[in-house]
Amino acid sequence: MHRNLRLIAALLCIALGTYAPHLRAARSKRSQKNPQQETGFLNRKIQINGATYRYQVYLPEDWRRDDHKQWPVILFLHGRGERGSEGMWQTQIGLPQELRDHPERWPFIVVMPQCPQGHYWTDRDMLELAMTSLDREVAEFNGDASRTYLTGLSLGGYGSWELARLHPNRWAAAAIAAGGIFWSYAPERWQRASTLPAEYAQAIGRLPVWLFHGADDNIVVPRQSDLMYSAVKSAGGNIRLWIYQGLRHDCWTRAFNEPDLPRWLLSNHRDPHREPAAFAERLSVPLHPPAIKLTPTQLDSLAGDYQDSHGLHVLTIFRQADLLFQRNLHGEVAELAADTPTTLFYPAGSSFARITVERDAQNRVTSLILRDDRHEERWERMNPAVRTHSQPD
Repeated sequence: MHRNLRLIAALLCIALGTYAPHLRAARSKRSQKNPQQETGFLNRKIQINGATYRYQVYLPEDWRRDDHKQWPVILFLHGRGERGSEGMWQTQIGLPQELRDHPERWPFIVVMPQCPQGHYWTDRDMLELAMTSLDREVAEFNGDASRTYLTGLSLGGYGSWELARLHPNRWAAAAIAAGGIFWSYAPERWQRASTLPAEYAQAIGRLPVWLFHGADDNIVVPRQSDLMYSAVKSAGGNIRLWIYQGLRHDCWTRAFNEPDLPRWLLSNHRDPHREPAAFAERLSVPLHPPAIKLTPTQLDSLAGDYQDSHGLHVLTIFRQADLLFQRNLHGEVAELAADTPTTLFYPAGSSFARITVERDAQNRVTSLILRDDRHEERWERMNPAVRTHSQPD
């Protein structure tokens, strides 16, 4: 009997060995039929008129190939410094940077073509590249034609105005940072400054447009956006212009970080039966909020030493007359100002950073919380007696 059992076991092993390659092949075919879910930044390649272009498409983490959900889509055109042929430089600044920093704000498919060196987004073949790349990704990833948006910065802002003019019915809305219609490489266009903006305004109709510009931009001067704002407003269009005080050419870091921007885009969708209302808004946005004056008692309550969660002394706050300063563990000194009694900011530093003051029931300062665009740090108030022991060498 034992001999028979060994024989049966041997025959089973032979049979499994014979069919194992077929089983692996079947699994492989099923795997190819249902490829692993991919999201985030994906490398893409496209051929147009015999030329090959590399670019990127971004898929939100919740995107699924098999749920047939339609997703809003953004076409993003980069600036002059991100031109190339490797297909990746355009993901470094502007909207792609925000996709990395705040993916929760941007539930969009984002198409990011790349303009090669020696070309401009306003070239006819580059406009074709942008639109062909967009069409391909919308078709493959189930993009929503009624929620397709246009964005661009600097050189990409030039291209965005061209695409808005040429295809006004393709977009639900457009957001343009540091752009315009008077191209730096075609200075003769300024000779038509009295008529050209009106031509663009007439072409785009009621397409909702949000412009951003730095007040001190000396590369694409803010007059470019001012002229377009005035022209679209006069034509009864839908436009808003935010001028950032204290910023130069790079206004896009601030612009794409505006939490209202993705919400505003999503609030617009193309409806052939209903036209957007006429609207015009021009705001001058300060780099920092207006500071309030703290009393000497309030200033003194903030002064002291602060440590991180590991007990390391990282910060000293001190006052000089009516001014407040901080000194970090490297000895660097920065001025602090208050926009509320419990919120501080750096008047000569980042417009994103804020320090929240926490107090106990006796109104004594217990800790500070630094929040900027990307992270949060908590600093506890140190006991003066502990300060000498935790001071780093």
